[in-house]
Amino acid sequence: MLVSVPYERYIPTTKGGEHDMTFSKKQVVSLAASIGLAAALVLPSVAFAADSLNANDLGVNAIQGSIKLGSGDIRQTAANIINVALGFLGIIAVIIVLLGGFKYMVSGGNEEKTSEAKKLIISGIIGLAIILSAWAITSFVLSRLLSATQSA
Repeated sequence: MLVSVPYERYIPTTKGGEHDMTFSKKQVVSLAASIGLAAALVLPSVAFAADSLNANDLGVNAIQGSIKLGSGDIRQTAANIINVALGFLGIIAVIIVLLGGFKYMVSGGNEEKTSEAKKLIISGIIGLAIILSAWAITSFVLSRLLSATQSA
């Protein structure tokens, strides 16, 4: 014997009897986030299961004479790229501070413009502090990584 249960019973409703769709949206977002997290944890192990590649597998030896590939260490190249990127970010932060200072100077005593300029200056200084700390951390980590992985 089948017992039929009305579907309405399982859908959350508001006081007015209207259906609350946020509950089901939250479930969908939660499910998607769970699947994404599971994939993020599982897929790298699948990728690392492959055999290690060498230069011959990638065809580097076949074309090395015709194109001038760099012969430097990839770790040092990555460190240089990070340093350049952080340098550009530092320049942007200094420009933000200078822009805030300029706006402060030309505000003419207007409190709205003065507070906006102060916010720009503070944001630029916070950005500089973050960029300098990021540079210090990456410099430390990369120097330790380079010294630990260099062959004796």
